[in-house]
Amino acid sequence: MGSGAGGKMRRRLEQAQVELIYFDAGGGHRASAVALATVLAAQFPGVRVAMVNLRERLDKLDYLRRCTGVKLENFYNALLRKGLAVGIGPMLRVLHLLVREMHPRMVRMLAEGWARHRPDLVVSLIPHFNRSLFEGLEAAARIRREAAPPLVTVMTDLADYPPHFWIEPQEQFLVCGTGTAARQALALGFPAHLILRSSGMIVRPEFYRVPFDSRAAERAKLGLEQDRPTGVVMFGGCGSRRMELIAEAVADGNREVQLIFACGRNDGLAQRLAARRLPYPHFVVGFTEAMPYFMRLADFFIGKPGPGSISEALVCGLPVIVERNRLTMPHERFNTDWLRQHQLGLVVSSFTTIDRAIAHLLEGKRLDHYRRRIAAHHNQAVFEIPRMLEAILEAGAPSAPRASLSA
Repeated sequence: MGSGAGGKMRRRLEQAQVELIYFDAGGGHRASAVALATVLAAQFPGVRVAMVNLRERLDKLDYLRRCTGVKLENFYNALLRKGLAVGIGPMLRVLHLLVREMHPRMVRMLAEGWARHRPDLVVSLIPHFNRSLFEGLEAAARIRREAAPPLVTVMTDLADYPPHFWIEPQEQFLVCGTGTAARQALALGFPAHLILRSSGMIVRPEFYRVPFDSRAAERAKLGLEQDRPTGVVMFGGCGSRRMELIAEAVADGNREVQLIFACGRNDGLAQRLAARRLPYPHFVVGFTEAMPYFMRLADFFIGKPGPGSISEALVCGLPVIVERNRLTMPHERFNTDWLRQHQLGLVVSSFTTIDRAIAHLLEGKRLDHYRRRIAAHHNQAVFEIPRMLEAILEAGAPSAPRASLSA
């Protein structure tokens, strides 16, 4: 039976059924799926997009939920909210053991679903489970006695964190947002013709638009000074206690700036920050769909080195200040190297020195230098990837011998 990348099924994306696979660990995977679904519908009005939360599809295999009542992704997000990212590394090792143990059952459950309802294209925006997704599609194709639909994995990280994180040497497509990720795929035995290069990470299309006429006027509406250097502080949808450390460090050392604190769904954090008497103008917001608005009000970004928040900041023209130390999640450490290499912001060893980092960023013409570097980083991935998917369906997936993928 031909695989997804080896079959010759041809169909226009305009008429296709597309499944976007995501989960809610961290929030970035869902955000990428929603952004891609939005642009797919705009570029191809006839496309039928199904958003599929893999955890819900495999809910019966969530051992943590069955034993404790806590969903695995909620446990992960709780670590992020409490600033316990140091626990993510061991958790990933346990997760990989569970994935290997559950693999046959996951493949069987996925195959049963896809045997009943065959999509034309499956797009994975998640790590860890791409081998199971691929083999589930293959098993469903054998049941139906037809070619499997193509599987396309869109990496939402700047690089892989092998083994068995994003890249699996199997006959499927892989969209890489950096040259490093593409080189990693080649080193793992991925055929070059199955590797597609985007210009960056998926970012919601709203971030590409300026949502107001006057930044000064909008700052004033929030009680901020119109001309004071402004930073936006964000640690994803879960927030982080480190935002309180940042607030106090700036209060102690650099009062010539003002900050916007975006706390996500961390209501307790938002309440504590709002109650603080900080000696500089600031604005606190909880979970909001208006992050493009708040980003465009700022001059620079402070946060964790996550690929989503970094990419959003860069699309909005903001140099970034991120932290790297033993607490940094292992799969996000490359992001700090990438920022340094491309001169897109500053990496500090601790946010206790954030006041000095801000002063360094604002010194002389350094901010203008970073802005020029960012302007040259032209990320259009969310608009490019739908055209890649169209090409895969219209041209038919190219074939690749299995032997070349086994390394």
